Amino acid sequence: MAGFIEGKDRQEQLFLPECLDDYVAEDHPVRVVDVFIDELDLSDLGFTAAAATGRPGYSPATMLKLYLYGYLNQVQSSRRLEREAGRNIELMWLTGKLAPDFKTIADFRRDNGEAIRAVCRQFVVLCRKIGLIAGGTVAVDGSRFKAVNTRDKNFTPGAIRRRVEQIEASIERYLSMLDTADRQEDEVAEMRRDRLTERLERLRQQMRDLKAMERAVEAAPDGQVSLTDPDARAMATNGKGTGLVGYNVQAAVDTKHHLVVAHEVTNVGHDRTQLTNMGQQAREATGADELTVLADRGYFSGEEVLACDEAGIKAIVPKSLTSSGLKRGFFGKQDFVFDADRDLYVCPAGQELTRAKYRSDREGDIIFYRHLTACSTCELKPRCTPEKLRRIRRWEHEQVIDAMQARLDRMPDAMRVRRQTVEHVFGTIKDWMGRGHFLTRRLRNVGTEMSLHVLAYNLKRAIAILGAPELMKAMRA
Repeated sequence: MAGFIEGKDRQEQLFLPECLDDYVAEDHPVRVVDVFIDELDLSDLGFTAAAATGRPGYSPATMLKLYLYGYLNQVQSSRRLEREAGRNIELMWLTGKLAPDFKTIADFRRDNGEAIRAVCRQFVVLCRKIGLIAGGTVAVDGSRFKAVNTRDKNFTPGAIRRRVEQIEASIERYLSMLDTADRQEDEVAEMRRDRLTERLERLRQQMRDLKAMERAVEAAPDGQVSLTDPDARAMATNGKGTGLVGYNVQAAVDTKHHLVVAHEVTNVGHDRTQLTNMGQQAREATGADELTVLADRGYFSGEEVLACDEAGIKAIVPKSLTSSGLKRGFFGKQDFVFDADRDLYVCPAGQELTRAKYRSDREGDIIFYRHLTACSTCELKPRCTPEKLRRIRRWEHEQVIDAMQARLDRMPDAMRVRRQTVEHVFGTIKDWMGRGHFLTRRLRNVGTEMSLHVLAYNLKRAIAILGAPELMKAMRA
């Protein structure tokens, strides 16, 4: 159409640049990928060397560059990477116009999982050396990521019970419809009876399959069976009815530049046992002698806080308020002041609750505190307890929890710092995944896939902070 910018004639001969290098700008991120991989000693990181006999294979450096470029540009599928390698000029420059088939690409990720995770850790070491990681404080959080396994292919006792009820209701409905068809004599009724009989047989077969699956679920160690990805597990999320089948990804993020210093993929649906693990990984990655770990209430566990304290890690986690009395309007434990020097609690009425006895259970020794006579005449008793006496439980190592609460009181913005440090990391990676699911199956392979996401995230952050030329200069140094 006239009046618009016109493109080139497809038959016109063009004078193109003489080499691929002219198509890639000097500060293009693809050059950072090239320098980073070339500066690594891939054999030390665990990649296999070239075969002595037979047809030569693709270099691990070439395959790693292909994958890292793909994850930087939201191209994670091996089939899509195969297509891009044959038409993308940046990839042609990066790989020397090599275009492996999708099976070769997928097999590389599957067979070199530990080495790929080592590359991710190596980039964290590089960031630490060039001063991008402070190492004094990290924020830890977990997020649920979908697996390739759908909810229909995941079985728990509750899911089986619901499906059995649905099938029983369907069978009853079809039997009623079959009775109605039996009372009719025409040809249409005969066809309807055949269809209903076929559907009833399918439902009865589904019922037999569910009974067999019920036995498999009972035999499973954690009471779950996933058919597509055996390691994926059903996990609850914050929204009602929004549970998913997937993995729980843990991440420790440095508060200076929001770089991920440690991560791990688990198939445990809660975070309560991950605080010490992630804290130790973060301290090892940052090389910090003293480390403060910020986490939300989901990580609160007395045993985990104690383990962090014994390991020299300062945990800051808000305590979970789980007392049923609070919901009924009674005073909570936080309303009672503990006097460590005198080993007693002072209640809201000013009475002193002294030590009663020990009780040993799986969580360690529990000490009870109470006042034998004051409760019966106390005016605040209706707001305190419906029982005869109010007793306060105190864990044997409660002083560790008290010290952590004191640190939290001195850092009132700790949870705000935690949120702005770690939560956007998960949001960014999920956006890069298209809000979809992991492409691989089994915990080991999913861990490799997550390491590629984290490596791409950290690399993009480092480029944004330093710029591509400075980052390449630091890599070569």
